[in-house]
Amino acid sequence: METYGKILLIAMPAFLSLVLFEKWWGWRKGKDTVRNIDMISSFSSGITNTTKDVLGLSIAIISYGWMVKHFALIHIHSTIWLYIIAFIALDLAGYLAHRIDHEYNFFWNSHIIHHSSEEFNLACALRQNISIIFRVFTIFLLPASLLGVPANVVAVVAPLHLFAQFWYHTQHIDRMGIFEKFMVTPSHHRVHHAINKEYLDKNYGQIFILWDKWFGTFQEELSEIKPVYGITRPVQTWNPIKINFMHMYLLMKDAWNTKNLKDKFRIWFMPTGWRPADVAEKYPVYKIEDVYHFEKYATKSSPAFITWGWVQMVILLLTLSYFFAHIAQMGTPGMFIYGGYIFLYVYAFTELLDRNPNSWIWELAKAFFGLGILYYYGDWFGISKYVPFANYILMAYLFTSFLATLYFVLRDKGEEVVERIIA
Repeated sequence: METYGKILLIAMPAFLSLVLFEKWWGWRKGKDTVRNIDMISSFSSGITNTTKDVLGLSIAIISYGWMVKHFALIHIHSTIWLYIIAFIALDLAGYLAHRIDHEYNFFWNSHIIHHSSEEFNLACALRQNISIIFRVFTIFLLPASLLGVPANVVAVVAPLHLFAQFWYHTQHIDRMGIFEKFMVTPSHHRVHHAINKEYLDKNYGQIFILWDKWFGTFQEELSEIKPVYGITRPVQTWNPIKINFMHMYLLMKDAWNTKNLKDKFRIWFMPTGWRPADVAEKYPVYKIEDVYHFEKYATKSSPAFITWGWVQMVILLLTLSYFFAHIAQMGTPGMFIYGGYIFLYVYAFTELLDRNPNSWIWELAKAFFGLGILYYYGDWFGISKYVPFANYILMAYLFTSFLATLYFVLRDKGEEVVERIIA
């Protein structure tokens, strides 16, 4: 956990810089593909995902180390080939897991967050899940375990494999010539994120596009069909925590409400989007039928609101960075308390982005939680050693944040009344 946190301390500024560069580049070229609030929502999702991972809040049903111990046929000595084999094995496992995520109802819940943005840019690459508690796809690393690739090699290669999937989430890079033949490129991945019927459920590859070409899931980007992004049942929220669980909630409701006993059990492993006929008729869910004519999700924003959104995001990133840098000193239960504060921060903050009239309640809960930490520990996890007045600054921030949320909520109510009168 500590090592991964230190890796993220280096990776986060790099990802942030690239996302902001893409925003600037799009503005300069007259093709801005990054909406401010959508980008902030993507950052928020990345923060919840990395916090969950650093805290180790997932369990592998079958550990890779166990498979190596029991299934290894040979043991490859530590050479460059060992790392190449590990990388290829991870990529094949990634393709298989990714395909299953898309094709079965139960597993789609863990992947919906990644496709939830109605834009396609580097920021949406940061939209990663927090809903997986039990990881079952380690079994797809069986080829590597048969070759005796050590667990510590996979642990080194895995973050590199993950980070290498960041760069191709962009609309600013066109075709890449010979690389289109064997690598996943921005063109290939634009197809994957598109909801056009020609592009749905294609190009699952993560680094190598060869898996799609071999297993029949490849689709080239067509010049006459511009990709439209998002999901066909739009999430219509900026809150990444809600997005992570909304599909599972729908499945649970449908399984409960259907009168067909068979459907109560098979709904989980039917193709993604399938619903029992009786609940689909009685409880319809909005679905985009014409991908070329629908309104993207948007909430009211003003320069002041967007500025406050970025202030909140900067403070959240600083809070997260301190967490990653000091997680070893926090120990248990301190690191889980800190992690809980980050999750509450994200939830309260993105509820305000949604202009939820009850967002002030979540902001108040965040303020009390933060003040409770200061009261219980007498310090914010040792920060006063670095900044003598940091605890007072933090208290002032919690108070200001609550007042700002209250201001925007009350202002929204006033605007709504005016709109109703005019109507």
